[in-house]
Amino acid sequence: MESHHTRTRTSCLTLCWFLSALALPLSLASRPLPHAPDGATIITASIDAAEEEDYSTFSTENPEWKFNHVAVDERNGNVYLGAVNRIYKLSPDLNVQVYHETGPDEDNRKCYPPRIVQPCSEPLSLTNNVNKMLLMDYRENRLLACGSLYQGICKLLRLDDLFKLGEPFHKKEHYLSGVNESGSVFGVIVSYGDSSPDKLFVATAVDGKPEYFPTISSRKLERNSEEDGMFAYVFHDEFVASMIKIPSDTFTIVPDFDIYYVYGFGSGNFVYFLTLQPEMGNGPATGSSSAGREQVYTSKIVRLCKDDTAFNSYVEVPLGCVKGGVEYRLLQAAYLSKAGAILGRSLGVGPDDDVLFTIFSKGQKRRPREASQESALCVFALREINERIKERLQSCYKGEGTLDLAWLKVKDIRCSSALLTIDDNFCGLDMNAPLGVSEMVQGIPLFSDSTDKMTSVIAYVYKNHSLAFVGTKSGRVKKIRVDGPSHGALQYEVIQAVERGPIQRDMAFSPDHHFLYAMSETQMTRVPVEACGQYSTCSECLGSGDPHCGWCVLHNMCTRKEKCERSAEPRRFAWDIKQCVRLSVHPSNISVSQFSVTLILEAHNVPELSAGVNCTFEDLAEMDGLVEGNRIRCSSPAEKEVPRIIVDKGDHQIVQLYLKSKETGLVFANTSFVFYNCSVHKSCLSCVRSPYQCHWCKYRHDCTHDPRTCSFQEGRVKRPEECPQLLPTERILVPVNVVKPITLRAKNLPQPQSGQRGYECLLTIQGVEQRVPALRFNSSCVQCQNTSYSYDGMEMSSLPVDLTVIWNGDFSIDNPADNKVHLYKCDAQRGSCGLCLKADPLFGCVWCKGENRCTLKQHCPHPESQWLERNGLNSKCTHPRITQITPLRGPREGGTLVTIRGENLGLDFSEIQGNVRVAEVDCTPVLLVCEMAVATPSQFANYVEVCVGGVGVRECPKEFRAVYSKYYYFVVSNVTRLISLKPSRGPVSGGTIVNITGSNLDAGSNAGGRGQSDYWGGQWITCRSHASLQGYGNVSVSVTVDKARIQKDLKFEYVEDPTIIKLEPEWSIFSGHTPVTVTGTNLDIIQSPLIRAKYNGRETVNICQVFSPTSMLCQAPELPISLSRQREVPARPDEFGFILDDVQAVLALNNTPFIYYPNPEFEPLHVSGVLELKPGSPIILKGRNFLPPTNTNGNNGKLNYTVLIGDKPCLLTVSDNQLLCESPNLTGRHKVLARVGGIEFSPGVVHITSDSPLSSTAIISIAGAGALLILFIVIVLIAYKRKSRESDLTLKRLQMQMDNLESRVALECKEAFAELQTDIHELTSDLDGVGIPFLDYRAYTMRVLFPGIEEHPVLRDLEVPGYRQEQVEKGLKLFGQLINNKVFLLSFIRTLESQRGFSMRDRGNVASLIMTMLQSKLEYATDVLKHLLSDLIDRNLESKNHPKLLLRRTESVAEKMLTNWFTFLLYKFLKECAGEPLFSLFCAIKQQMEKGPIDSITGEARYSLSEDKLIRQQIDYKMLVVNCIHPDNEKSPEIQVKVLNCDSISQVKEKILDAIYKNVPHSHRQKASDMDLEWRQGRGQRTILMDEDLSTKIESDWKRLNMLAHYQVHASLSRTHISILQGTCISTGGYTGSPDSLRSRTPMITPDLESGVKVWHLVKNHEHGDQKEGDRGSKMVSEIYLTRLLATKGTLQKFVDDLFETIFSTAHRGSALPLAIKYMFDFLDEQADKHSIHDPHVRHTWKSNCLPLRFWVNVIKNPQFVFDIHKSSITDACLSVVAQTFMDSCSTSEHRLGKDSPSNKLLYAKDIPSYKSWVERYYSDISKMPAISDQDMNAYLAEQSRMHINEFNSMSSLSEIYSYVGKYTEEVRQHTVDKNHTLFKTGSSVPFRTASLTPLGLK
Repeated sequence: MESHHTRTRTSCLTLCWFLSALALPLSLASRPLPHAPDGATIITASIDAAEEEDYSTFSTENPEWKFNHVAVDERNGNVYLGAVNRIYKLSPDLNVQVYHETGPDEDNRKCYPPRIVQPCSEPLSLTNNVNKMLLMDYRENRLLACGSLYQGICKLLRLDDLFKLGEPFHKKEHYLSGVNESGSVFGVIVSYGDSSPDKLFVATAVDGKPEYFPTISSRKLERNSEEDGMFAYVFHDEFVASMIKIPSDTFTIVPDFDIYYVYGFGSGNFVYFLTLQPEMGNGPATGSSSAGREQVYTSKIVRLCKDDTAFNSYVEVPLGCVKGGVEYRLLQAAYLSKAGAILGRSLGVGPDDDVLFTIFSKGQKRRPREASQESALCVFALREINERIKERLQSCYKGEGTLDLAWLKVKDIRCSSALLTIDDNFCGLDMNAPLGVSEMVQGIPLFSDSTDKMTSVIAYVYKNHSLAFVGTKSGRVKKIRVDGPSHGALQYEVIQAVERGPIQRDMAFSPDHHFLYAMSETQMTRVPVEACGQYSTCSECLGSGDPHCGWCVLHNMCTRKEKCERSAEPRRFAWDIKQCVRLSVHPSNISVSQFSVTLILEAHNVPELSAGVNCTFEDLAEMDGLVEGNRIRCSSPAEKEVPRIIVDKGDHQIVQLYLKSKETGLVFANTSFVFYNCSVHKSCLSCVRSPYQCHWCKYRHDCTHDPRTCSFQEGRVKRPEECPQLLPTERILVPVNVVKPITLRAKNLPQPQSGQRGYECLLTIQGVEQRVPALRFNSSCVQCQNTSYSYDGMEMSSLPVDLTVIWNGDFSIDNPADNKVHLYKCDAQRGSCGLCLKADPLFGCVWCKGENRCTLKQHCPHPESQWLERNGLNSKCTHPRITQITPLRGPREGGTLVTIRGENLGLDFSEIQGNVRVAEVDCTPVLLVCEMAVATPSQFANYVEVCVGGVGVRECPKEFRAVYSKYYYFVVSNVTRLISLKPSRGPVSGGTIVNITGSNLDAGSNAGGRGQSDYWGGQWITCRSHASLQGYGNVSVSVTVDKARIQKDLKFEYVEDPTIIKLEPEWSIFSGHTPVTVTGTNLDIIQSPLIRAKYNGRETVNICQVFSPTSMLCQAPELPISLSRQREVPARPDEFGFILDDVQAVLALNNTPFIYYPNPEFEPLHVSGVLELKPGSPIILKGRNFLPPTNTNGNNGKLNYTVLIGDKPCLLTVSDNQLLCESPNLTGRHKVLARVGGIEFSPGVVHITSDSPLSSTAIISIAGAGALLILFIVIVLIAYKRKSRESDLTLKRLQMQMDNLESRVALECKEAFAELQTDIHELTSDLDGVGIPFLDYRAYTMRVLFPGIEEHPVLRDLEVPGYRQEQVEKGLKLFGQLINNKVFLLSFIRTLESQRGFSMRDRGNVASLIMTMLQSKLEYATDVLKHLLSDLIDRNLESKNHPKLLLRRTESVAEKMLTNWFTFLLYKFLKECAGEPLFSLFCAIKQQMEKGPIDSITGEARYSLSEDKLIRQQIDYKMLVVNCIHPDNEKSPEIQVKVLNCDSISQVKEKILDAIYKNVPHSHRQKASDMDLEWRQGRGQRTILMDEDLSTKIESDWKRLNMLAHYQVHASLSRTHISILQGTCISTGGYTGSPDSLRSRTPMITPDLESGVKVWHLVKNHEHGDQKEGDRGSKMVSEIYLTRLLATKGTLQKFVDDLFETIFSTAHRGSALPLAIKYMFDFLDEQADKHSIHDPHVRHTWKSNCLPLRFWVNVIKNPQFVFDIHKSSITDACLSVVAQTFMDSCSTSEHRLGKDSPSNKLLYAKDIPSYKSWVERYYSDISKMPAISDQDMNAYLAEQSRMHINEFNSMSSLSEIYSYVGKYTEEVRQHTVDKNHTLFKTGSSVPFRTASLTPLGLK
């Protein structure tokens, strides 16, 4: 039934892998090799390199292997993907770890199960296996995968490696569903948490086979995957079963009836399924088989009680949604989530209440796959559905209504009345069941979409917001924030999740909800739930609507709050757009001539800026800012940094002013700042109208920002009305060559001052300046003096000339009205009388008859009677003339617009109105043309006549009459013909260019058809068709010429618009011009199809060639993307489509995934540009992007390359980065040219040179060298043959040894690897419930201060004889006063340390005694400690020692006092925080060690972290489980204990005592040495078991300790008893393999020295040379047992990480960081600053030596200092390895490791860098915390002193300290007197002389 592929390795490779793993554990732990048992093959998921690293994709290997279902392991994030013929296990980033084949296999859908009962006679064929259900059974760590083969059997696969645990198929119940679709089956696992098995509720469509498959049932989910009862019905008897079947009668009404299950879930005491099912009517007429009637579907939710075995609780409720009057009733997808606070308030439910998100499509009358594109997202409160069900149940049990379930044939059965209370958890009776609800529960519509159908939904709550992620038909995922009906739903982002849609119904979150897994049938994608990084500004970020996103202010980025450093501090993280930083600056602008101006920036919503800020003016300048609250003072740039304002770009430059945080180095706010330049203004008006502070100095003619530089006397102007300026005037007309003054009105004209020149007028005539002196009459008038002006040429009748009034040489007067002087010539362009009289009357031009020219009146030498002027008595020109008539032909029906051109045809329209005749037909003047009237049939042609003057054409005088010399002809309609039109059909949307051919089509002035006429001529006319108003079909074609209509039986057919079905390929390159084959319909009706693309607002098109109605070939358009933005990632056009006449539907195709890839890029052939080649050598063109990654689009198109060598093409072979060109047979230099798409590139020139022939000398030399080479080869072969024969025998011997060795290595490595997979929960579960036996404060401090001393004098009262007690106590009190004097105490300690006899032990003892004496005065002790440490630092630096050596060893009293100081102050932290992970680590090590054998003599163990304590032999053992009765209470319940058959008797007793006294401190337990172990067999036989007795075996001089195996204690029933107190232990069985985690505390047993017999347990002591451990091979492979170190380390990793994380964290489960740590670290930083030590490594080392290496390492290695426990030697060795790892983590030096490094160093090599980062973060976090004042610290120390004031006897402590005074009396006295002479000058204040010490008895 399965096809398996097995991965195999040789033993040799296995050995190499494990040895390399041991030497370099980084590779093993960080990247474990996939394990692929039982039919698994390792493959790799594809990841699109163009996507960000957060995006991962996995695509199907075979298009037929479609994806069906997905499930994510909520414990580790692994993804399980159910597909056709495959079950995949993927890593969280979608890399395949393993897969399991499920098909295809031989099957036939007509074969009914089970085959072993009823064989199938149908022919079998290879059939795919569709995955229909994929469920995770966490309880049994397995995956339930059900397929479509064999009518739906299921596999149970192990989650770890997809190993098949079971595949039940021999019973009918094992076949769950016969339907072949993946989306119609749903299962829900119900777990009860106790020892009873889980239930599986299965709901499935039956596909017309109701007799075989119930539509809904509950099955047993046995814990044993091969159990016979797997999938059996929970309850089944003759009448009742845990299932519901569809009655066969239902299919007679609706033949294709079925229930489609969309979603299922468990909530509370119920299981729910959402369904889509046909509605049932009253008879067959409603069936889908009825003619012409569609089946109506409805959506329902089904509810069942979890514990209902008879399905009496079955209830159905219709669901639907209505929005805007539109019903949405076809359920597509659903998902159960929590409401969240915001949505919950809108729905009236709690934030933790269940809500159901659903997707419905519009209507009811389509199958689910054919549903409308319109869809809606709706939400239901589950509480409301349950309330509706409860109401229906209550009404039914009151006898109201019917059961109302038509498909179950119970629609008309009346409800029965019963007196009972129906609560929320009512599970039904055998009456009134099953029950249907007729009234639909309406959901609340949230969001709808009419274009992109929604297909799936998933949701979760983030920061009180409910977020729905909706998949669509086009492969997109919509992100929707659901705030409820009152707030609406906001679609805040849409992403393209898969290349081709639709998104499947199954979607899943990663366990941390950071990623969403969405899939289509062929692609799965992991997308982040948020993409905050895409928003670059605060307003974009907070306006996006994504609740994940906030603005990290000082880091200037949009991100999650947890990713923003110090986000909990005020205003560092913004959630609301109102919290965005706003920045204003005052002043907001300054002049470019102002430097270093103080600017005040006011910042709103900024965090505390104590680290400082920088002010930056773009790239001009940067300076420090002074922070004053929310104001920052900055200086503007210095003179050299101010930007130069470019004159032609305005008077100002806008510069961005940025605020940059010194803490982050990033800009976090900006505003615009303006630099302006008044000096660019050269006129008064532009100066004073500037928005900036500009002033005009009119006497200096200068604009300045500083009014102080322009005094009132200098004419300072600030307002426009005060500026000197010319006022508007009427048109200034000046005839040429006429002397005339020009007078101008003005205001505020300045009076030239002394030394200044006067006024001038400046006229620029045809580019030549003409200066004219001007006279200023007053401030309001100036006159240009008498002058004549002229301009060249007669082409212009008048010429406007610029006029400028200037004074003082070049000071111009503003001319805001732009007054101009108009020069004119009367005779220019006025060669006729009519044109002359039409001149501007103000010109004064007249027509001078005598000279027949136009001139000024004064220039006409004839009398006035010979003038003609427009408004004079004589104003009518004679002798009109016609020069042109168009057209010369027209229809007789009239309407032709005839244009008449000529001379003297009148000055006014009225002069010719009614006086125009064309071919004796009146022509009515209309503007510049006249319109023809209708001609009579007798009129054919005649002249054109015009009369000027309005007296009529016939009576018109000759001098006023004009006749055209050519005839105008009338064209008869029947002569004008239409012959044909082409094309004869076009799209119904119009736009077709139609050519109509005929005759005489050029007659008349206007021709047109049924469309827009573009062109016409005598034989043809071109029209453009409009959109059809009547739809498809033929229309008549006619042509109108003016008012004549020409019609023939010509038809134009409107056909259906073309459509586009498929593009192949769906990609191109940026430059376009690649072929695209287009498949569609009606493509041949388009004459000039174009393909288009639009990108960033720019559109490009390219041509297409039509081949058939369904096919055309297009050249892809270029993507309009600039060269500077040519990216290395693909791009999609904003619009992509076709221009097919006026068809709008294809203008932009919404469903095409057309994509553009980067252009191929070529590298030059050679650096020099010329590549030298030999004839026939291939030419290799290198580059990139030669093969676009088209496989992602599912097509195999390729680029067409052409490479020309000169003008000859070459054959090409293409790879991704190379083109291999087979060069043609050419020689010489040739240019290489490569063409692809729209690119043409020449990479250079090739120079092909012919080969020159070899000389005869060269040929002879080559032949001689070849002969010598052959001779040498023959000699070597003969020698090799002889040598190989000699080595054959040696090789055979080695081969036999290696075969034996490899088999042993493979066995051991396989066993070690299996141990590595052991579930870590085995340890954590055993630790649950174990109390932590903390020592009290006194015992804890004594073990640290005085290790190894049980009863120290400081714990008891001072013991002195009674008669001396008073004297001694008095003397000690006086001595105590000295100790409390800091000067004395410091002097005393320095004196002791300077003595040679003062040993290291003495130093530690004195430091501990001083700390116990000062326990009640910790403030004073801290002050003394700081002085001592300061002195120690000074001495260390003075002695030139390396600063890192400080505090490294306990060589001084100060260093030991520091350890004790931390011991006192960290006790609370140990109890509340660090103690728990430390104790867990100890227990884990203890249990893991006892998991395997432990040698009670050597202390070596099978499991160890220490190489020195590892058993390097194979020990065979079995585990036994014994039941023991408490020795103190025989009636107590039996206790199960796990022991090993290789345990010594003492070890067994220890394990039993550990189990009995599990929660009892070690000091309160019975001792194993005080107990005897009694084994009772049967009823009366009893045996006392001992380590040594008469049965102990002795071989040679070795005696082996007795073990359980020695007494033959095995898995049969037996009784074991611990004597002294009576009780019984019963061995209940055993098994072979790795036992549970326990530990041995058996003490070492020493050899019997008297007899010379050596004792051993599991391995003989290596010190003895006569032991025989086996052959040489055993010793050679002993190193392979080191892999057990990896297994042990892997199991304990979690506990080590927890301990280190707790120690190196400033946040401890709500507890604050101990003040002592912060205080001491700050003190060390102060000392470093004091000595100018800025090396961070030195500071880091001081802190590490101070706390971690001085206190924590001691506690880790010695947990018995903190807890009441016993530590064995093997546990001690393991803790030492952990402690060494801890020390390495605190070091700043790099640890260079290799294969020769110690194993304990290699073991944690990969973890130490991570731990080091924790330490650095820990120190950094502490340094950022606010400093602790001495006052706060003293208060804390005083509190600590008060809490433990009576823990030690101060008198006893003083007495112990005084003993050192007696030992060094003289030295102490001398040193003290020298240091402080005033204190001891008399020697009488303190009994300090030797004579006075003696009576105290303390000497």
